[in-house]
Amino acid sequence: MGIEDPIIKSGNPVKQFSLMLENRIGAMHSIIKLLGDSNVLVLGLSVQDSFDVNVLRLVVSDPELTETLFMEKGIPFVVNEIVVVRLTEGVPSLASCLSALSAAETHIHTSYPLFINQNGWPLIALIVEDSDFAASALQKRGFKIVLQTDLSR
Repeated sequence: MGIEDPIIKSGNPVKQFSLMLENRIGAMHSIIKLLGDSNVLVLGLSVQDSFDVNVLRLVVSDPELTETLFMEKGIPFVVNEIVVVRLTEGVPSLASCLSALSAAETHIHTSYPLFINQNGWPLIALIVEDSDFAASALQKRGFKIVLQTDLSR
């Protein structure tokens, strides 16, 4: 792959929670309500639907509390570090972001927008093969990588 310099981290990457939910009415609501009742904000989500189950991916304001809540309630989950990128010019910025990842030969598995913005600029979550490598490639092209501390209260 093209770029080899290590990323210089100044904080923790954004954490994404993935849950398998039964494909039934109210399943997602119960998770969102659990978080809301504990003052955890859902900052982004993605749902992948299938016949029997849904995969719910969440970015939250308090990952540590979320992990504790899920463990206490016996809710199975997986936590992954993801890349969250601040886009500054709308469509041209998204195209440049994708171009940078393509040039670095980095595959995007999933992406989704976050509900919040940073200083008026949209944020996009990227689930990629190698988060550190992708973040480094994007930083070298001038993109701001958003860290968990940027999102947490």
